[in-house]
Amino acid sequence: MATLPIRGDGVRALDLPLPPARMPALRRGRPLKRWRYVAVYGPEVMLCMGDARIAGVPQRWWAVALPDGRLFEGGRADGIELSFEEGPGVEVVSPHGRSFIWTRKQAGVPVSGSVRVGGQEWRVDGPVGFIDESAGYHARHTRWRWSAGIGRSRDGRAVAWNLVEGVHDAPVASERTVWVEGEPHEVEPVPFAEDLSAVGELRFTEWCAREDHTNRLIMRSDYRQPFGSFAGALPGGLELESGYGVMEWHDVRW
Repeated sequence: MATLPIRGDGVRALDLPLPPARMPALRRGRPLKRWRYVAVYGPEVMLCMGDARIAGVPQRWWAVALPDGRLFEGGRADGIELSFEEGPGVEVVSPHGRSFIWTRKQAGVPVSGSVRVGGQEWRVDGPVGFIDESAGYHARHTRWRWSAGIGRSRDGRAVAWNLVEGVHDAPVASERTVWVEGEPHEVEPVPFAEDLSAVGELRFTEWCAREDHTNRLIMRSDYRQPFGSFAGALPGGLELESGYGVMEWHDVRW
């Protein structure tokens, strides 16, 4: 097998079980974790929907964030009707603990539909979607910081980003990506502020945040994902005119 990490076309040449194929429930003593996260990031409304299986246990959630600080959350997204025009995305396979992890990220995905919550309705129509598909056999203790967003540069180009530390974060062949007019480019590592107020030269202003603090016999999870707006420069120096998305911190034993 090729040496990991691998990014891009080489992922499909690996002799590994990868989505959409079935993955074994256990590998080298570690249980399979698998999730799909879809989001819309924009100035009037932001949202995310998740569908995960952690060691076979299903979890589903949704959240809608508004710029006035209101946050709506639930498990069944009855008021969210959206269609995403998916593409190939950026795939990465990395070593993790005694095994491997996989991800595919898509940004600037065209989305159409509507969001109805709290007695209000918003139409969604445009390239404001983000999709994170991930699966693998993560180490017992996993910790990461992550940021994803969509916006426009000062020179008028459509941009999006996916930045991370803790998983898929090797110096090269990482999942760190900046999209400019839909074209993905891997970027160098950038540090996250401990309080999630910045990543690299991007400054973050929080609207509201999803949080979860779970302590069970076989699992402990501390999680925070604030929605908000961004200003400053992307890795590589491209200045933002506007940007909307999330920061995230997750510390989990699973």
